[in-house]
Amino acid sequence: VQLQASGGGLVEPGGSLRLSCAASGFTLDYYAIGWFRQVSGKEREGVSCISSSDGPTYYADSVKGRFAISRDNAKNTVYLQMNSLKPEDTAVYYCATGVPLCYSDYRIGNYWGQGTLVTVSS
Repeated sequence: VQLQASGGGLVEPGGSLRLSCAASGFTLDYYAIGWFRQVSGKEREGVSCISSSDGPTYYADSVKGRFAISRDNAKNTVYLQMNSLKPEDTAVYYCATGVPLCYSDYRIGNYWGQGTLVTVSS
């Protein structure tokens, strides 16, 4: 079971990025995928989570209205579209899975990708 996060980079404030989380070794259809971010020295934060089927989707208050999570089961990939980026969005972003449905407290399973760095700066 592997998750590969990609799509990070340097972007100016107000810009956009799309992160991808590609799964291999298992079928993503039956799993929720959560996106998390972490700044050095701070606790990891749940950003968004999309459930496996008709389950709930969650967004952190800090990203509501700016970020959108989606999944393409045919490509075994989940995306995080990030718009109107702010300097405070700068972090390493991780995707994770292991449960079928999302929880509001961002409980997730034990499978984590390696992280992709997002830097928002002028």
